[in-house]
Amino acid sequence: MAENKNLMFGKGNYTIMLAGIALILIGFIIMTMETAEYGFGSLGLTIGPSFIMVGFLVEIYAILYKEKTKPE
Repeated sequence: MAENKNLMFGKGNYTIMLAGIALILIGFIIMTMETAEYGFGSLGLTIGPSFIMVGFLVEIYAILYKEKTKPE
């Protein structure tokens, strides 16, 4: 099978994107584990949203990431 060089993202980009999605999902799971009323505890207000924010930053990095090519 011929390798298509016209793809927008490489294997590294998709790997980083999957890590970002995992962080976002972990953040939402942490937020649902909050036992305080209306989610006003440390899990629902700081830890969960922090994971989600880091996950979105990882997604932005994955989009901007460009694999280094070796000079031939």
